[in-house]
Amino acid sequence: MAKEAEKIGVIVVDVQVDFTKFKNGSLAVDGTDEAYIKTVEENTKKLKAAGFPIFGTQDWHPANHVSFFISHKGKVAFEVIKVHGKDQVLWPPHCIQNTPGAEVLLDKKLFKAFVKTATNPQYEGYSGFQDDGGQKTDLDKLLKKDKIKKLVVYGIATDYCVRATVLDGVAGGYKVIMIKNLSRGVAPDTSQKAIEEMKAKGVVVLDDVDLEKIKAN
Repeated sequence: MAKEAEKIGVIVVDVQVDFTKFKNGSLAVDGTDEAYIKTVEENTKKLKAAGFPIFGTQDWHPANHVSFFISHKGKVAFEVIKVHGKDQVLWPPHCIQNTPGAEVLLDKKLFKAFVKTATNPQYEGYSGFQDDGGQKTDLDKLLKKDKIKKLVVYGIATDYCVRATVLDGVAGGYKVIMIKNLSRGVAPDTSQKAIEEMKAKGVVVLDDVDLEKIKAN
C-alpha cells in the first residue's frame, strides 16, 4: 500500500497593520509595502487552492505589555533589558488588542483559524505555539486535530516571530518549510542568523512557494 502523503498546513505569521510600511504601522518592518502584502495574499490563495489548510498568528498585546518601552520608566524604544532572565528588546507599542494596528491585512476567508499571541502582559510571545512563560496557544491542538505533520511558515518578522514559530514547530515534531521571500525581517544580520539557525535545525528554506518542492521535502 502506498505511503499516505503527509498532511501539510500553512502558518502565516503576523501580517498585521502595525508591522507594515503599507499602513504606516508603529513597528513597520522594511519591505512590507503594498506589493509585499499582495504577494503574500496571492501565494496564500495558491496554497489554499492546493488543499492546504491556512492558519494565522495574530500578535495581540495588552496595552501594558512588558515588551513595550512605555511599560518601563526611563527606557526608550529598542533598548534591551533583562526580563525573567532573558534579553528583551523594548518595542514601541504595537498590535494592541482591539485596535486598528492589530488587524490582519489578508483576506480573513483564507484562514481556517487564527491564534492570538503575546496575550499575557508579563511575557513576550514571539512564537505562534507559546509565550516565553510557557503558556501554550491552541496552535498545536489545531494542527493535530487536522493530522498535520508538515508546516509551511512565512510572514513577519523573519528574525522574531517567524523564527520562534518555526523553531517551536521543529521542537514539536513537525517537518517545517520556511518561505524566505514571503517573510520580512527587522534587521538583515539577525534575519540571516535566524535563517542559518533554522537550517541547522533541519528546516527547509525555500525562496518561493513551489508546490512540488513543498510536497517533496
